[in-house]
Amino acid sequence: MRETSILTPSQVGQYLKNMMDRDRLLSNLMVRGELSNYKMYPSGHHYFTLKDGDGALRCVMFRGDAQSLRFRPQNGMQVIAAGRISVFPRDGQYQLYCVRLTPEGVGDLALAFQQLKEKLAREELFDLDHKKEIPKFPKRIALITSTAGDAVHDMIEILGMRWPLAEIKVVPTRVQGAEAPEEIAAAIRWADANHVADLLITGRGGGTAEDLWAFNEEVVARAIYNAQTPIISAVGHEPDVTIADFVADLRAATPSHAAESAVPDRKEISMTLMGEGKRLTSAMNSRLVQQRRRLDRLVASRPMTDPSFYFREKRLLLDYQSSRLVHGLRSCASSQRVRLTTLSSALPGAAQHVLAKRRKQLETLAAALDALSPLKVLSRGYAIARQGDGTVVASVRDVHAGDKLSLTLTDGSVDCQVL
Repeated sequence: MRETSILTPSQVGQYLKNMMDRDRLLSNLMVRGELSNYKMYPSGHHYFTLKDGDGALRCVMFRGDAQSLRFRPQNGMQVIAAGRISVFPRDGQYQLYCVRLTPEGVGDLALAFQQLKEKLAREELFDLDHKKEIPKFPKRIALITSTAGDAVHDMIEILGMRWPLAEIKVVPTRVQGAEAPEEIAAAIRWADANHVADLLITGRGGGTAEDLWAFNEEVVARAIYNAQTPIISAVGHEPDVTIADFVADLRAATPSHAAESAVPDRKEISMTLMGEGKRLTSAMNSRLVQQRRRLDRLVASRPMTDPSFYFREKRLLLDYQSSRLVHGLRSCASSQRVRLTTLSSALPGAAQHVLAKRRKQLETLAAALDALSPLKVLSRGYAIARQGDGTVVASVRDVHAGDKLSLTLTDGSVDCQVL
């Protein structure tokens, strides 16, 4: 009988580790299960448990492999873990050393996209109230993109044709790869802080989901959100939608579409100005015709053809008003006499004496006023002679043969000529 070997715990653990490492099945394994007890340590290592209804498997994902995760693992999520089974000799526990973790039923990129979209939406980064207005006539436009692709050349060409007044600046950056998100975000922050342009356009041409992923990173989304300069996002083709599109002030389907949306078309502006010029000329001509007709009516009016007619009418009106004034004064004086008579009969002697005195004063004033009235003079057969300019004729030396005069009588006026 062979003597049994006596091993230490560490030797047993090392033996099992070597045995498992040589097993082809255990060295390249894929395990489906539900995430549980998921923890990420400051070291960058991720520790979790995969479980199903009957068992559980401890797992570890080292920092280097965890950096490739596109989504955020959460407890209860169904995943597929790829890696190898081995034993950690120190505690003698076997576990799965995970090198790749993907959500089951959906790609890791799609899940990462949805998770980040929901997170930023909760923080209101997509709200319309935060979006800035795109300038209608930008003076300077900065293109934050790669100089190696066709997209930047297409945008420069379209911007030059549509609105050559704008100054175009290119801020070169990588748009693909692990370093691209930080470079894009840094370029946006730099252009915004230094007021490089009135409008920023960031994006790239089409590609796979992996190619466009830089514009789905949180660092790019926050750089766009925090910028004070308006930003147009132009990533990929029409069906491609990125997180940058949701945060940007305007989403363009393609880089070419972004260039078209950024500036007006000079041909359309020229046609608009020509149309406005024609309408302005037509309105001015119409206004001139109206004013010319009005001027013709004024020139043909009676005051313009016979200026003295206006003054004659006013003299007649003055005579009429004078007549009404004298008549009113007479009526007022008569009513006051009656009132004084009525009051005097009701007052004692002293008061009646005062009223009698006031009545005489009123009668004197009324007689003087009546004597001064031109109508009083006219009623006795006299007339007032006026020259064409309204001047009263006071002497025969003021007139000459052939002068036209207007004679005002008590009931009207007569035009006459000096013979």
